[in-house]
Amino acid sequence: MDLQGKRIVVTGGAGFLGSHVVEELESRGYSHITVPRSDQYDLRDPDDIQSLFDDESPDVVIHLAGTVGGIGVMDEKPGEIFYDNAIMGIELLEAARRADVEKFVSIGSVCAYPKHTSVPFDEESLWDGYPEETHAPYGIAKKLPLVQSQAYRQQYGFDGIYLLPVNLYGPRDDFDPETSHVIPSIIRKVDEAMRRGNDTITAWGTGEPTREFLYVEDAAEAIVEATISYDEPLPMNLGSSEEISIRELVNMIIDTMGFDGEIVWDRSKPDGQPRRCLDVSRAREHLNWEAATEFDDGLSETIEWYRDNRIDLIE
Repeated sequence: MDLQGKRIVVTGGAGFLGSHVVEELESRGYSHITVPRSDQYDLRDPDDIQSLFDDESPDVVIHLAGTVGGIGVMDEKPGEIFYDNAIMGIELLEAARRADVEKFVSIGSVCAYPKHTSVPFDEESLWDGYPEETHAPYGIAKKLPLVQSQAYRQQYGFDGIYLLPVNLYGPRDDFDPETSHVIPSIIRKVDEAMRRGNDTITAWGTGEPTREFLYVEDAAEAIVEATISYDEPLPMNLGSSEEISIRELVNMIIDTMGFDGEIVWDRSKPDGQPRRCLDVSRAREHLNWEAATEFDDGLSETIEWYRDNRIDLIE
């Protein structure tokens, strides 16, 4: 699909991943990009969505907006998280179908995978069991656009694709201690401990689970490539194919930041899913894409960005 001259709506385009996707689109010369803001359009409201489509007449929709957070937020607000994500995806896809949008890109989540899945996760295992309990409402809500896209493709010939990025990290991540994921959470804890002269930080769980991380700029590149090149009903994983334990990750962060204090593991907090690592062979085959950023380099860039912007973030 040639995006030149197309009117592109990027929901969530002012957020962490969305802002990088918008930059990737702009770097390729695509200029007709709209980023709807929540004070203009409530994407849970069908009338507001219709107003957005009437105002912008999009040819392409890349749906990145969502309500999300770390394990603590997932545990505190499971109903809100399920409803917001489910209803946004359902109503946006239906509005796009009615408006004859040429392409709809849904962004899923690795949280959609079953709690116990053979590693690396391949897309065929997506329905092999129930997601890890702490994030099941989010994971299930994020699976709905896959089913809807496939159903609409079958009945209406609608071009909707579904991408499954692994845990993302990088500049502009969410560093709020109430909502952040593991990398920004630990970076902020270490930075605050160093500035206050504390000799310990607390990390959740046992440190034993493993995770895979994808640098946000690599994810943005893959999403734009898929928008252009991918037109299949099957979901597609996006990841780095590198697995690291939470304990190793925390040690890497404190070493990179120069913290010589102690890590206290709070075993009363949940670990989450035991392992996460994706099979990305489908992305290699269809997009000729692989993650380009080495984890050490991406982590250093993320830490540097946080230090440069910490005053604004804390305020």
